[in-house]
Amino acid sequence: MTRAELQERLKQLRDELNQHNYLYYVLNQPEVSDAQYDALMWELRELETAHPDLVTSDSPSQRVGATPAADFAQIIHRAPLLSLANAFNDDEFLAWHKRATDLLERSQFDMVCELKYDGLAVALTYEDGVFVRGATRGDGSVGEDVTANLRTVRAVPLRVLGKCPPRFEVRGEVVFPKAGFKKLNEERAAQGLPLYANPRNTAAGSLRQLDPKVTASRPLDIFFYSIGWADGDVPATQWDTLSFLRGLGFKVNPNNRLVPTPDEAIDYHRGWIEKAEALEYICDGTVIKVNRLDYRRQLGDVGREPRWAIAYKFPATQQVTRLLDIRVNVGRTGSINPYAVLEPVNIAGATVKQATLHNEDQIRAKDLRIGDWVVVQRAGEVIPEVVRAVSSRRDGAERAWEMPKECPECGSPVVREEGEAMSFCVNAACPAQVRRTIEHFVSRGAMDIEGLGEKQVALFLEKGFIKDAAGVYFLKKEDLLALERFGEKSVSNLLAAIEKSKSQPLPRLLVALGIRHVGSENAELLAKHFRKIEDLMAASEEQLMAAEGIGPIIAEAVAAYFRNVSNRGLIQRLKDAGVRMEMEAAPQVVQVLAGMKFVVTGRMEQFSRSEVESKIKELGGSVSGIVSKKTDYVVAGADAGSKLADAQRLGVTTLTEQEFLALVEERGKSE
Repeated sequence: MTRAELQERLKQLRDELNQHNYLYYVLNQPEVSDAQYDALMWELRELETAHPDLVTSDSPSQRVGATPAADFAQIIHRAPLLSLANAFNDDEFLAWHKRATDLLERSQFDMVCELKYDGLAVALTYEDGVFVRGATRGDGSVGEDVTANLRTVRAVPLRVLGKCPPRFEVRGEVVFPKAGFKKLNEERAAQGLPLYANPRNTAAGSLRQLDPKVTASRPLDIFFYSIGWADGDVPATQWDTLSFLRGLGFKVNPNNRLVPTPDEAIDYHRGWIEKAEALEYICDGTVIKVNRLDYRRQLGDVGREPRWAIAYKFPATQQVTRLLDIRVNVGRTGSINPYAVLEPVNIAGATVKQATLHNEDQIRAKDLRIGDWVVVQRAGEVIPEVVRAVSSRRDGAERAWEMPKECPECGSPVVREEGEAMSFCVNAACPAQVRRTIEHFVSRGAMDIEGLGEKQVALFLEKGFIKDAAGVYFLKKEDLLALERFGEKSVSNLLAAIEKSKSQPLPRLLVALGIRHVGSENAELLAKHFRKIEDLMAASEEQLMAAEGIGPIIAEAVAAYFRNVSNRGLIQRLKDAGVRMEMEAAPQVVQVLAGMKFVVTGRMEQFSRSEVESKIKELGGSVSGIVSKKTDYVVAGADAGSKLADAQRLGVTTLTEQEFLALVEERGKSE
């Protein structure tokens, strides 16, 4: 066989095997027997073994074969993988729909209804039609490189079947079929190994195996649902995108539906509440998406959630079990938090032993007693909670619960201020508060110090190595090496992670400090406005409220935090340690629209409406939602509604999107 003939035969074998994989794993319509498939694969592997220089990355033989990884590399997502906001009833779904209609300034838009599978979100990149890279969602901005493991998932096409953009990213959900999960647990039980809790966690764990051969041994499946980005033309709607992906050989869920009204979306959702149990995969709700992609750009995002989609969750799964005890733990703010100790019960594939009880008033309102039979529910990833007591099953042995008068950690008095729902330990130096504060400080989403978790924090406090969060930055290598199970490598890695955390951006530091009401979104707003922690510390409540998005409750909490002497001391110690205390220098932007008042309406083509509004504010202009005689310009896109009519009636100058950009450019030249 000549080399040209060999290359042609290899191409024939790969094309044929890829087609059979698509028929079997995507369409569930096999056309050959297992023996015939195996014969083709055997011939391919024989030829590739004899001619390793002709092996290609998209060959079906390469689904398993990569060597185990020492660790997962990080991949920065070119477009973030956002999380979805949740709706738990029709009213919440309809409220989402109304917000979207208001922002779009139109009464109707098509929606795509999809099933919400309980799995692991992934993003796969294709170049010239070949799968080259795959990553987990991670934190939405940065994921883990699981390319080798995704190659083992049979429903993942290593090469697409049709014409596609030269580079694009497709997104999907890796799931673990129920039957495969049951079989895996039966095998583990026979070997005396611990059983896995649920298919979702098992899918995630399987995809994050360092050895791809382990992943390949698990029957993982995947459904694809969107294009993350593309260098080239793609369909203009979600419905056409799903059809496009299906044509390229991607496995798309067959139960999707295009609907024009919210009532039909609700009917779709209700119809699957009962039918979902019969599916081969765990499904915990539906996802409703705006169909037109230009509408999506106009709606934009809020925080880390898109305004153009909502996850409509199925009703919570409930079980009845015994309330064995009510205990409390101490939060980082000193709050005394009651929780239920339950007789273990399986709810939606997870064993539940504890559940939240929120506060003392909730326990009283539900008339919960130790020894009661209680209804416990768990909805999706929500923490299990006790819904109510089954009072008809009481036998008189049940006992009422009282909030402890002393802190279980330090013995200090527990008080409840008038108007407060929570009780608090009055001792600011309470060990539990200090421990929880440090745990929060080093956690992911805050300073993100890898290798420093609850056990390590507790140990370092016990040994006196740290007394507060700043103490983390003054840990000594010789002290750590003297501890059991702390070797040279682990200590070096920990100290390197601590050093790396010093350069976390200011918003992360503000989150880490644990200021009440200051999560990641408010931290970004505060950091962007004040830029330096010194300026933030010196701000009055009125100055704090001048920051966009900061209201009186947040302003009061921030001001109170920085008035506290010990908190100011903590900031100084962090500064002494070299922790970053300010935002990177912002580029100077000429305020070419200073003093001008704008109203933005309609659907834009190049930018979303929120992006246009942000640009106006960045350049010194102001934005209003109402057209008046004081308005200088109305920027009007397609399908503009009443605001355009108001502008015409009042004689206000209107601009198209392109005319607005031309205005900005012209004024920029004149500065």
